[in-house]
Amino acid sequence: MKLAWLCSHESYQPETLLEHAVLAERAGFDMVTGADHFHPWVDDASASSFVWSWFGAVAQATSRVEMATSVTAPLYRYHPGLIAQAAATLDRLSGGRFVLGVGTGEAINEAPLGYEFPGYAERIARMDEALRIIHGLLAGEKLDIDGQYYQARTAKLYSPPTGRVPVWMAAGGPKSATFAGQHAEGLITSVKEPADAVERVITPYREAAAERGADTTIMATRWVVLAESDDEAWEALAAMRGLRAPGRLEVADPMVLRERADAMDRQEILSKYTIVRDLDQLAEAYKPLVHDVGADYVAIQVASADPVRTITDVGEQVLPALRDWAV
Repeated sequence: MKLAWLCSHESYQPETLLEHAVLAERAGFDMVTGADHFHPWVDDASASSFVWSWFGAVAQATSRVEMATSVTAPLYRYHPGLIAQAAATLDRLSGGRFVLGVGTGEAINEAPLGYEFPGYAERIARMDEALRIIHGLLAGEKLDIDGQYYQARTAKLYSPPTGRVPVWMAAGGPKSATFAGQHAEGLITSVKEPADAVERVITPYREAAAERGADTTIMATRWVVLAESDDEAWEALAAMRGLRAPGRLEVADPMVLRERADAMDRQEILSKYTIVRDLDQLAEAYKPLVHDVGADYVAIQVASADPVRTITDVGEQVLPALRDWAV
């Protein structure tokens, strides 16, 4: 079992997140992750840098930690071939430490650049074609494709990966989980209730992977807020309160998400997060992901008022406890 630290591109600027990534490696984390968004979730206390450039810097500033997009949507503003090229380049720059995490996205990624953001049926159909292209290019193939959504003409990576770049797919329900088992090498899922996640997501994923004789990798994630009081928790969530606003997947303007979030009762938003008061409670919050879910990777996603201190403290006190529970 490996432990990842999420570098929140919605909360901090890239130069600060680079410092966080280096500190996370020093603190003992096995992986650092970052989401690929064009817009953040609110407009008044936020950031939204280009994760691919940032990962290139992380690859050079670190020597041990793995890196993963959590996640990128290779469906609209990116041609899937560009994502394969980016993943292959990061594989080379990092010495084989990169994992490509993909998902079907949300409107903040596509609509600001003029793309439509359709329903799930089209997005998963696009993902089917996209993963065929990504897998083919990463495997060294020269592709001629005339698909429903994407075309390629003698497309080939001339700076190919030095090894195998695994593709993990995000899923929150049985349909996407089954698709991930059929088409990807790993699963990324956010866990609220462990038993529900196992039944609705992890089991369908494993069953679909078993049908094609594929190995499985599961990364379980969970948002936790570390704060001594509700006022401190609200401060820590300043950049993420729009994440729980109604219609988040379809809204492109962070101002709208911020207005909707601020119109909600503060306690309602806080209630949608796991809030812990100390490091012991933080460890307990992630214990089910290790003990009950049995994840191969557990992504520590913590909002706090002092992320530098949090990374260091989690490395010293929480990671050893989680590793002990995994034995």
